[in-house]
Amino acid sequence: MATIIGITGGIGGGKSTLSTVLSNAGYAIYNTDKEARRLQNEDQNIRLQIVEKFGKEAYTNNILNRSFIASLVFSNSELLKKMNAIVHPAVQEDFRKWRGLHETEKCIFLECAILIEGNFRHYVDKIVLITASEATRIARVKKRDNLTVEQIKARMKNQRKDVDLIPFADYVINTDITDLKQFDLEKFLGEILSLPLAAKF
Repeated sequence: MATIIGITGGIGGGKSTLSTVLSNAGYAIYNTDKEARRLQNEDQNIRLQIVEKFGKEAYTNNILNRSFIASLVFSNSELLKKMNAIVHPAVQEDFRKWRGLHETEKCIFLECAILIEGNFRHYVDKIVLITASEATRIARVKKRDNLTVEQIKARMKNQRKDVDLIPFADYVINTDITDLKQFDLEKFLGEILSLPLAAKF
């Protein structure tokens, strides 16, 4: 059975960069953000629930209106909880199916910004935390997503701080000092796989 390694950390920290490096090396990656977007567009039950909670404006031409939803949920924690209550169970079920397709591999990866607070941690054996300074993260996201600093900070506010996640992590990578594109992947995998399996708490 494959060892499941969770990759987590705040927006702009470098999770997706590490996932890209791993994917290019042939490892299977489940990206919860990407799959959540797919399910929000394709799963009829999810679509109906989102429209019921947020109105018909939630979809444009059968595609989730992400800017509309973001304007609501990232400024209202209760609405964010309602959105997560709709999406998270479906993503977790989808991940369980995906996991079953990769049981014979040595290790597989679950990329999830809210691995801890979203209760995805129960699915992983090891946790890798990707960190960076707030200034670095803001600069990266501003360049990548064309968001304002205020919009980025609003999203950061809804994620736990890196310092709060460190106690849960088996391995920490600070991308202010580590260039993931020049990352020693073999050394990293050797170290992370040699660690004891994480407790399922």
